[in-house]
Amino acid sequence: MRLATFNVENLFDRPKIMNLPKWSDGAQVLKDYARLNELVAQDSYSTADKQELINIMGKYPGLNSPQKKDSKYIHLRDIRGDFFKKPKSKPVEIVANGRGDWIGWFELKTEHIKEVATENTARIVHLVNADIIGIVEAEDRMGLTEFNSAAIKKIGGQPYEHVMLIDGNDDRGIDVGIMSRKAFAIDSMRSHVDDKKGSLSIFSRDCPEYLFTLPSGTRLLVLINHFKSKGYGTAASSNTKREDQAKRVREIYDLRRQEGIAHIAIIGDFNDIPTSVPLSHLLQQGSDLKDTSQHPQFHGDGRTGTHGDGAASSKFDYILLSPALWAVVQQAGVERRGVWGGKNGKLWPILPEMKSEKDAASDHAALWVDLAI
Repeated sequence: MRLATFNVENLFDRPKIMNLPKWSDGAQVLKDYARLNELVAQDSYSTADKQELINIMGKYPGLNSPQKKDSKYIHLRDIRGDFFKKPKSKPVEIVANGRGDWIGWFELKTEHIKEVATENTARIVHLVNADIIGIVEAEDRMGLTEFNSAAIKKIGGQPYEHVMLIDGNDDRGIDVGIMSRKAFAIDSMRSHVDDKKGSLSIFSRDCPEYLFTLPSGTRLLVLINHFKSKGYGTAASSNTKREDQAKRVREIYDLRRQEGIAHIAIIGDFNDIPTSVPLSHLLQQGSDLKDTSQHPQFHGDGRTGTHGDGAASSKFDYILLSPALWAVVQQAGVERRGVWGGKNGKLWPILPEMKSEKDAASDHAALWVDLAI
């Protein structure tokens, strides 16, 4: 059987601010967006809270207009109650005194992804042709189902019989899901959206566990992850978050091994390099997990990274295997043809349908492994 992971970077709609040439270009907007929702979620709003809300909203023309409540990248969805007002010839004023006074939230504005880009994403899924594939950064289950039944079919691929995605903790529409062939039905699934460290969620999205009984009768457990990005927030806070996530994944893995599950794969976008402190909890510190890119039968292309131009500093995507799975690896590899390499897309062979960077299937390569199981 073949197992794969692919960060598709959304299928149909993606926040506009996340579609800029460089992630760093939108980092401040994402930070402001997160802070706005953090402030309005409080039970009560202090004078300082209200002033901070006014200051941030004022950075985005139109967002602090009672008529528009809208800006280029951020929109205020005001459902019920009064949140703010702007009297004539007077400054904006936050009139709600806490979460209970109104119903609403701030959201990122999205834009439709080019049809050819979605089709190229489907082409990569088709080329990888996995029996089980983890999908990172899908909008929701309905979007993933539509992609499976329409886009994959349109490019001549075989749609998957099983599609599942559990809504995670990220309100930007970048969740993790899974698709599998008819013979690989999901026996059970378990979400970790409510795992906490203190009062805060550990996982930025989720760490869903999917248990399969393979045609051979062997049980296979797949954990899919998308760790905290380096896109915004301080390096220290981001590293701490990823380390907390890696620690928790390790705890789950060790527990499942103790429960008698031998065949376990941990896959997805971990947003860090193998030698980082956060990932040491999965790849060092007594861990018996191994990265398929280090297997003797891994077919690489000379580039160790999985994101962007494939530099070693961009090795973000992983398929980690327990010893029982490592022992049955036949071959593994990377599928990079959906990534626009370099300024002109000339760093490696790409899909012929990709005429510009906007046509790219993703900024991430897909990874796959064949298992004799």
